[in-house]
Amino acid sequence: MSTFSLKVVTPERELLNEEVSRVIVRTTSGDIGILKGHANYIAPLEIGRMRIQMPNGEERIAAIAGGMIKVDEHGTTILTNMCEWKEEINLERAKKAEQKARYYLDHPTQTHTIEIATLKLKRALNRINIFED
Repeated sequence: MSTFSLKVVTPERELLNEEVSRVIVRTTSGDIGILKGHANYIAPLEIGRMRIQMPNGEERIAAIAGGMIKVDEHGTTILTNMCEWKEEINLERAKKAEQKARYYLDHPTQTHTIEIATLKLKRALNRINIFED
C-alpha cells in the first residue's frame, strides 16, 4: 500500500510526523479515511477515535478531541487540542472525569455549564471506550 506524510500536532507536542498508509478520523460530517492521493480537503474534527495504519501493517489508535484535518499535495496534517495514544490513556483518570462531568450535568454552575459538562463527558467516554476496545 502506498504511503503519505501524516503530522499530528497538539499544543503540547507533535505526536506523529511520518509516513503512513491510512488514517481514519471523525469529522463533524462523519468518519473519513485518507489514503495517498486523496483530494485536497479541510474539515473540522469531532471527539472520536483516530486510526492510523502504519506501512508495516501495525495499527495505532488514539483518542482525539476535536480540531482540524488538512489534506494537500504535501500530505495530511491533524491539529487538535488533545490527542492520546490508546496506551497513554489513564483509565482511572478517565472514569473520574466521567463521574465529575455527570455530576455537573445534574448540578451546573457558571463555570461548569451543561454544555461544558457535556463536552467533558464526551471526551471522558471516548477515552474509556478506546481504552476498553
